[in-house]
Amino acid sequence: MSTQTILIAFGLTLIAGLSTGIGSMLAFFTKRTNTKFLATSLGFSAGVMIYVSFMEMMPQAKLNLIESFGDRIGTFYLLLAFFGGMGMITIIDFLIPEDKNPHEMHNVEELSKKQTGLKKTGMLVALSIGIHNFPEGIATFTSALNSMEIALPITAAIAIHNIPEGIAVSVPIYQATGNKKKAFWLSFLSGMAEPVGALFGFLILLPFWTPAINGFILAAVSGIMVFISIDELLPSAQKYGEHHLSISGLVGGMVIMALSLFLFI
Repeated sequence: MSTQTILIAFGLTLIAGLSTGIGSMLAFFTKRTNTKFLATSLGFSAGVMIYVSFMEMMPQAKLNLIESFGDRIGTFYLLLAFFGGMGMITIIDFLIPEDKNPHEMHNVEELSKKQTGLKKTGMLVALSIGIHNFPEGIATFTSALNSMEIALPITAAIAIHNIPEGIAVSVPIYQATGNKKKAFWLSFLSGMAEPVGALFGFLILLPFWTPAINGFILAAVSGIMVFISIDELLPSAQKYGEHHLSISGLVGGMVIMALSLFLFI
């Protein structure tokens, strides 16, 4: 695996993480949330993630695992890794109280609403989104090691959904402290958990990289991305009251992902 490929993988993960800071800035410089655009974008991200998980990453994972362990055991490990990825992100969500969960979206308009009950939640919110972003960093990094055609749309999808997460972090922190700079930097730093996840992948996973490890990682990442799409992106999009736009975004994300992959055949 070339040094250039590894550096590009780190770069893509950094881009995905930085978009959390973009969301934080939008929260302070935008007076109203564009709910139609946000609902469509979140649906689009979900479409990209779901399509690439089932149509690209899972087939490659199955191929790697079957070549390493045979048809029956390889398929069993594929399912184990896929649902294991879902289980991991489920546990993370379960351990974080709902009122401090950064996946509970906020509107820009909430910046004007001071809530004294949030005084002690600022750091917890930033920590929570950091925990959520860590496996996403592994996902972006490992996908780039496998195929740049897959990594680029995944990076775009994660970046899109990190923007409203940045808003979700900065809004309660600002409510808690009244300090825009603190809200921005804590939101920004929480997004840096993505490159930290990439660093974990580089230091811990890469030295032991084999086709079998590749298969396990791809299947687990697929489970994580499907769970995020179903549990976070689509419900968040529909919370803005734009159900049809979110579904249109979902289908649009799948279509664009399919066409982009088709062009690389």
